[in-house]
Amino acid sequence: MSPIKFGTDGWRAIIAREFTFANCQLVTQGIASYINNNNLKKKGIIVGYDNRFMSADFARECARVLVGNGIKTFLLQKAAPTPVTAYAVTVKDAGGAIMITASHNPPEYNGIKFIPEYAGPAMPDVTEAIEEEINRVLEGGRVYALNLEEAEQLDLFEEIEVDCEYLSHLQKLINREYIQGQKLKVVVDPMFGAGIAYLDRILEELGCEVRTINNYRDVLFGGSMPEPVKHFLPDLKRTVLSYHALVGLALDGDADRFGVIDENGDFVSANVIMPLLLEHLLQTRSFRGPVCRSAATTHMLDRIARKNGLNCIETPVGFKYIGEALRNKTCMLGGEESGGLSIMGHIPEKDGILTCLLIVEMLAYSGKTITQLNEELQAEYGNIVNRRFDIKVEEAEKEKVISKISDYKPRAIAGLRVESHRQMDGSKFIMEDGSWVLIRPSGTEPLFRLYVETADLNILEEIRAEVVGSLGL
Repeated sequence: MSPIKFGTDGWRAIIAREFTFANCQLVTQGIASYINNNNLKKKGIIVGYDNRFMSADFARECARVLVGNGIKTFLLQKAAPTPVTAYAVTVKDAGGAIMITASHNPPEYNGIKFIPEYAGPAMPDVTEAIEEEINRVLEGGRVYALNLEEAEQLDLFEEIEVDCEYLSHLQKLINREYIQGQKLKVVVDPMFGAGIAYLDRILEELGCEVRTINNYRDVLFGGSMPEPVKHFLPDLKRTVLSYHALVGLALDGDADRFGVIDENGDFVSANVIMPLLLEHLLQTRSFRGPVCRSAATTHMLDRIARKNGLNCIETPVGFKYIGEALRNKTCMLGGEESGGLSIMGHIPEKDGILTCLLIVEMLAYSGKTITQLNEELQAEYGNIVNRRFDIKVEEAEKEKVISKISDYKPRAIAGLRVESHRQMDGSKFIMEDGSWVLIRPSGTEPLFRLYVETADLNILEEIRAEVVGSLGL
């Protein structure tokens, strides 16, 4: 068996191959030991789960181990999004949460995510401590488990529902009055996942004309992946066009990420949506704070922040680092190019449901389409285009390429002078005109991700071609 390692957002593996009841018990024992070592036992732990195959069963198995370690356990009564599970931590003032989810991974995967007591993604020091506890069990330790009926009699186990508290909290974060009475046409696609009956429910209550698709549980996700990116959203595009909707909104498998189809049926990336939302928040909210983004995310956020007298904080890739900035730097918005976003006043965890509500609020407030808003934004702040390229290599070649990246220090790329070189997460080069390129290895696959942002698609292609050629990719 491969060692159990927590990636950028938890441990994920193929069901029945490595994601088994035995390994769920093992990982949960590691988490339970971490909880007890940090004196969080009395606060209790939330356990949530998504719509994947046997997620509810795996969740109950995790609960058996938690109560076996004397930890009060609150199990959500039904499948729920990751942000709902995280919010439950605040509702119960718990010591953290376990979420059974593989997010947007293919249907054969499942996973375990640990959410600490601050209701956001676990930082590396936490996951490393949990991995050490898991290794102690493998080296001869013991997994403790208890029957849930017996645990309930001992007041160690309780099934709970927090939908009302979560939905009530979201409605305090949005300006309902901008949306009510406008009867906006919106299509919602929860992609067969845990986000079913959350976003559409709120929008209907606000008076929107909502058409919902893929809103029943399918553990095979319609034969696709629950990832809200262009090539997995043909149903949403088709429905937006046939319904003449203002916007189509998608959620990934555990509803912590979002995807958008505009009024023309075109996919709109998070790199376009997040600057629009930042501009909207600056126009409609009184709170202010730094803006936070990952190293791979658009610098349009920097331009908007700078014009409004705000700092922009760059973090390594992974929402855990953005969550940390939201907590410690009181950021007004934090986001990443892969579709994760949260704002001041919310939990420091990405939330696709909240983001989609803010998008509808923005459209209602402005009375404009996404296309019109983006044209206005670029007219004010300048044109920006960006792309991500995934480049596969042979496993044996990965280390060689990493070495080449380490040695790659060009003075100019595509004729543009390199002004700065950052190595916080991969290698990032920022050019004299504001263009930039980042190349970083995947932590789990023989794959490199190349991110390029500039003002023109032709220059973008020149930068891509030169970097790929220089590194022999």
